[in-house]
Amino acid sequence: MSDKYILIVDDSATLRASVNYTLKEAGFDTLNAINGKDGLEKLQQAMAEGKQIAMIISDINMPIMDGITFIKEVKKTPFKFTPILVLTTESQEEKKLEGKKAGASGWLVKPFKPEQLIYVTKKFVR
Repeated sequence: MSDKYILIVDDSATLRASVNYTLKEAGFDTLNAINGKDGLEKLQQAMAEGKQIAMIISDINMPIMDGITFIKEVKKTPFKFTPILVLTTESQEEKKLEGKKAGASGWLVKPFKPEQLIYVTKKFVR
């Protein structure tokens, strides 16, 4: 596999499993986090281990630290240029604008189609 990872941040184990499966089938390596705070810790850990994070996929509605706050925090780190795809049940325009303003690169609404996720991921991950 590669030294480029995709960080999946979602509080749903089922969703993480399906995103992991979809991305691994397409040849991507993944790391997982259960909320925004855990996601920031995983980024620190990846940096310490010399792993490259090629992309982040994050939910919006999570306990402890939600996705919007997480995105804003990522933008303060060395990962500020890493593309962030929001994968959420939220489809309202206000939420999308809030995500974009925070720094999200894209927005996919759950439930996602595997080929749609792979297509978007390949656009961001070279």
